[in-house]
Amino acid sequence: MVMNRRTLILSAVAAGAAGYLLFGLGGDDSEAETFEFALSDDEWRKRLGDRAYAVLRREATEPPFTSDLLDEKRAGIYACAGCDLDLYASSTKFDSGTGWPSFYAALPNAVGTRTDYKLLLPRTELHCRRCGGHL
Repeated sequence: MVMNRRTLILSAVAAGAAGYLLFGLGGDDSEAETFEFALSDDEWRKRLGDRAYAVLRREATEPPFTSDLLDEKRAGIYACAGCDLDLYASSTKFDSGTGWPSFYAALPNAVGTRTDYKLLLPRTELHCRRCGGHL
């Protein structure tokens, strides 16, 4: 059988999807971290409101260029919307052109990371060290 470009691409996608489903590359709740600041799902919903809840607790992405913080220029500290932990100094904020506030360095002991395979390739996900809020 002769393999053309389309067959090769479809085979690679199928193999990646099979690996994701068979080997659990996306992770599961058994690997969930515990955080020092924790609330029930209902308490998070009440505390954050629908839009912030979706982003911080369900890892949704807010639409680009919609954040009130995007054009913020005042000196200060950016804190977690979930638990109010100081995360970033305004001096580390920069315009990445992506439509979301961007920072080149977090404050010490403020941000945690984990590997995310939701798009099949590994990505580094950032979260608040204290409550696990998705950044």
